[in-house]
Amino acid sequence: MNDNAPEQPAQGLTPGGSAAIARSGNAPAGVPVMDVDPFSDAFLTDPYPDHERMREAGPVFWIPKYAIYASARHEQVRAILNDHATYISSAGVGLADFNKETPFRPRSLILEADPPDHTRARSVLARILSPRTVMQVRATFAAEAETLLDRLVEKARSEGEIDAVKDLSEVYPLKVFPDAVGLESEGREMLLLYGNMIFNAFGPRNELLVRAAEKVKPLTQWIMDHCKREMLRPGGFGDMIYQAADAGEISLDEAPLLVRSFLSAGVDTTVNGIGNALLCLAQHPEQYARLRADPSLARPAFEEALRYESAVQTFFRTTSVDASLSGITIPAGSKVLTFLAAANRDPRQWPDPERFDIERRPSGHMAFGSGIHGCVGQVVARLEGELILAGIAKRVKSLSLAGKPTRRLNNTLRALASLPLKLETA
Repeated sequence: MNDNAPEQPAQGLTPGGSAAIARSGNAPAGVPVMDVDPFSDAFLTDPYPDHERMREAGPVFWIPKYAIYASARHEQVRAILNDHATYISSAGVGLADFNKETPFRPRSLILEADPPDHTRARSVLARILSPRTVMQVRATFAAEAETLLDRLVEKARSEGEIDAVKDLSEVYPLKVFPDAVGLESEGREMLLLYGNMIFNAFGPRNELLVRAAEKVKPLTQWIMDHCKREMLRPGGFGDMIYQAADAGEISLDEAPLLVRSFLSAGVDTTVNGIGNALLCLAQHPEQYARLRADPSLARPAFEEALRYESAVQTFFRTTSVDASLSGITIPAGSKVLTFLAAANRDPRQWPDPERFDIERRPSGHMAFGSGIHGCVGQVVARLEGELILAGIAKRVKSLSLAGKPTRRLNNTLRALASLPLKLETA
């Protein structure tokens, strides 16, 4: 749930366009070159070997296919994300540079904005998703988790396995968060297609984005209509956004855009965070045994899964001035790609980073970003992940793969399409 997301699907996309092909420009002198395509199917399927090569290449490197600077080490990624004045977001947090080309989609009101505009919108969402507010929905979220997991345990007993994506990691966030926002139940599955397009749009205009945009076209009107005030339950998170507009904190025109961003950012990343966590536990039975023995480890287990298999893999920034990063000068107006997932496995930051360890307590991981654009809804995401993992640990003796997991490739997300699991129940 990274801060926010663009409000409208891209229109009229084709595989061509300035963001689809290699941009002109030679490699800067003294900057290591990594001849990789971080948006290719091969890279997205298994990014970790290239992540290691990137970290070892240097603190900053050059990707010639897109003529961009990039960083994959924790120290530099964190420095970029925390220096919002030098590495701005208003030029877009994807490959497209909104200062040099006309945006093919409207900018997000907070993810792709800088202070003071960002501060105004962010303060509204941060208040709505404050720890105090989230505590008020904890009981409801917990009850929904219990009901769903009881049902899935029965399914596992009768059918032998479940699909942890279709039966669990998609179902639970699509239930509890839109409920809290105040969205009606019918048609919520459209949010998954919309979110898939949103996060694809941060990469080049490749086939992944083209296909995602085509699927979203028929759904656009539904998304827009259901972000209107009259479609939202009074007292929900969405209604609170409109109350902020009533108070003059944001405009009435901005309110539905923030609701739309709220929904797109509040579902997809949590779906993938939970799915990836279940995959990690299935692949590391000794770690699941520790969780089973002590369900209070559910929160740190989810945090470690976020570090180990970061749901959000990358985000861009743009230099507002000539910037110096680890002795390398990055000219003003340069796109800089931060590899959040690579930073999360940086051995300079984490002892034995390739080991999944639910007792690691990885404070400072980059899965939710950092700085003023850090995930505004991370409290909710953590709550959902904790409740699901704790609930499974209390019901299931062991979980294991019942088949080969399949990935759903996305330019930004580390996502699963299916995850067949066998549950040995008590």
